[in-house]
Amino acid sequence: MGSSEERIVAVIMVGGPTKGTRFRPLSFNVPKPLFPIAGQPMVHHPISACRRIPNLAQVYLIGFYEEREFALYVSAISNELRVPVRYLKEDRPLGSAGGLYSFRDYILEENPSHIFLLNCDVCCSFPLPEMLDAHKDYGGMGTILVIKVSAESANQFGELVADPVTKELLHYTEKPETFVSDLINCGVYIFNPEIFKAIQDSFTQRKDRGMPQETNLRRTTSFEALQSATKALPADYLRLDQDILSPLAGKKELYTYETRDFWEQIKTPGMSLKCSGLYLAQYRHTSPHLLSRSKGSRSATIIDDVYIHPSAKVHPSAKIGPNVSISANARIGAGARLISCIILDDVEIKENAVVIRSIIGWKSSIGKWSRVQGEGDYNAKLGITILGESVAVEDEIVVINSIVLPNKTLNVSVQEEIIL
Repeated sequence: MGSSEERIVAVIMVGGPTKGTRFRPLSFNVPKPLFPIAGQPMVHHPISACRRIPNLAQVYLIGFYEEREFALYVSAISNELRVPVRYLKEDRPLGSAGGLYSFRDYILEENPSHIFLLNCDVCCSFPLPEMLDAHKDYGGMGTILVIKVSAESANQFGELVADPVTKELLHYTEKPETFVSDLINCGVYIFNPEIFKAIQDSFTQRKDRGMPQETNLRRTTSFEALQSATKALPADYLRLDQDILSPLAGKKELYTYETRDFWEQIKTPGMSLKCSGLYLAQYRHTSPHLLSRSKGSRSATIIDDVYIHPSAKVHPSAKIGPNVSISANARIGAGARLISCIILDDVEIKENAVVIRSIIGWKSSIGKWSRVQGEGDYNAKLGITILGESVAVEDEIVVINSIVLPNKTLNVSVQEEIIL
């Protein structure tokens, strides 16, 4: 097929409400994929990256949130990026391969030559055009984006072994108990349409085997653990990693493309704050118009990199940045100091208040001379401070390394507490 005839489809897995528990209390208000990171919904970043794919015909979002939760966003992003985006709702969790397969008729409607598969909670520079070129050179069924990490952290991910010359995937194991490799799966793929036959073959083999319990040692996902405590996984639940990638490794079907840029998983609110900083820094190269700049004495002092929504009001004597994202209708008072934080819609930060390494929830308020701060361990449960929706911190109160659930008023200082 010539390049002028190619049509490429992108699929982004967005999960569903049962997967957002680690994102509370922020996921009480919006589906996790729509939580703003660097001023844009989380899912906006992979969708925006898909726009750089040549001959892109369609973007599908697959998940098990209610369709109404995505309807407005899908309509807005399709118009803004001029890329057709469609949300496809699963009846229940089917796994990444099962979900992809269940909507194969939609995905194949465009008669695509290639199919990108991305995960919504991945934060990276998404080198998709480069992956496509490499995939065509390899000539296999699929190509996986990979990255090298520390040996200590590798077992939190899918570890793999690739041929250093040909880049063929030789071995794949998901979250192994013993160290296999410092090369891990980034959760970004490109496949030929033959992937659907491979998934169908996996279903067939499972039926032939009578779906026995797996014998390889590995840690299960929370969904799998819940299912195994009650009943077997659904017959049409199929994971891309264990059920498809592992069996195909070493058969000249799968290859790897290594990124040397940033990569993180957005599993917790702390990681969303870290990733907000990564995306803000990326804006310098991809979307400089989204970054705010100081404009003399009539505007606030801005220290790179900062996003401020056009409807937000920031006092000229405030000092903002680095790594700050301020959402719609926020009000930042005189002398306020903001460092490494996400300020959500309709928040008020009053005079001389300080917010550092924190996420301030919708419609919350921080009183005069108050201080809301986290130590910045993005992986720790209390590594940053998180205020849920409509939390009021009164004047001259200090909140350190704490999580405050919605609709609370703090009139005493707290440290390393979860306020229920």
